[in-house]
Amino acid sequence: MPHKKLISIGIPCFNEELNVIPTYQALRKVTDKIKKYNFELIFVDNGSNDNTRDKIRKIAKKDKRVIGIFLSRNFGAEASSQAALDCAKGEACIFYEADGQDPVELIPQFIKLWEKGNDSVIGIRDKIPDNLLMATMRILFYKIFKIISYIDIPVNAGGFGLISRKVIDAINSLPEKYRFHRGLRAWVGFKAAYIKYKRKARKFGKTSYNFFGYIRHSERGIFGFSYLILDLMVYGGFIIVLLSFIFIIFYLFWIFVFGNPIKASIPLMLTVVFFGGIQLLAISIIGKYIQVIVEETKGRPIYIVEEKINS
Repeated sequence: MPHKKLISIGIPCFNEELNVIPTYQALRKVTDKIKKYNFELIFVDNGSNDNTRDKIRKIAKKDKRVIGIFLSRNFGAEASSQAALDCAKGEACIFYEADGQDPVELIPQFIKLWEKGNDSVIGIRDKIPDNLLMATMRILFYKIFKIISYIDIPVNAGGFGLISRKVIDAINSLPEKYRFHRGLRAWVGFKAAYIKYKRKARKFGKTSYNFFGYIRHSERGIFGFSYLILDLMVYGGFIIVLLSFIFIIFYLFWIFVFGNPIKASIPLMLTVVFFGGIQLLAISIIGKYIQVIVEETKGRPIYIVEEKINS
């Protein structure tokens, strides 16, 4: 009997005590029907402060295919994904969020498309059960990112999907610490396929993502995969200087011929405030890029593991 290939499933968790066991049961139900592959389930706890770790220990004790990775604190969502990739031993890795909102029934379809030669199989969220603000934020981010970045990520492409060993090794070989995995998945290239699906509403618990968390996460994509903002600052600065020079020449000419046309200080004050705001915005944007550089030069690890189970 030929040796079965291994497929890894990475499950990032943060305060998902109510979802760990239902997620495990749903994944077991699907993977047990796929006889031609072995599976390992990698639960990565990102510093939860509820009973998530105890739930992972419970299922890991009963099922040796379950691997528990407990980080020493919350290092952010991207750290969970990277910890799963570093641990994954399979010929492919499927990412599945522990909130259970993505349909596990798509996993066999992901595997079939991988078997056909696709190195990435990416789930596209056709409909997301979210409030109007967050739904609008997601659409705006992907559309803006598509315009300004030098890589192509489809609108509403989530983390749910499959990547081959070739893609895993390529991502793991990258030295950068400031990571945005959806961007890295697209940046490394290789053949990709897409599956649209409708995301389900959360059954248990509350999401840990809020407006400001999503903004910080979006920054990873924008400042990690786009230089267009810096280019616009250069071009905009050149245009402003050119227009200012033309205005100065025209204004001096007007003074010599007709006298001083400006008799009030308010237009001058508004001009100073306007250009001061532009300068502050430009400095802030440059500061964000410097922040990325500082994070990279520190050389700190992306995450620290406190404990491993069955690894």
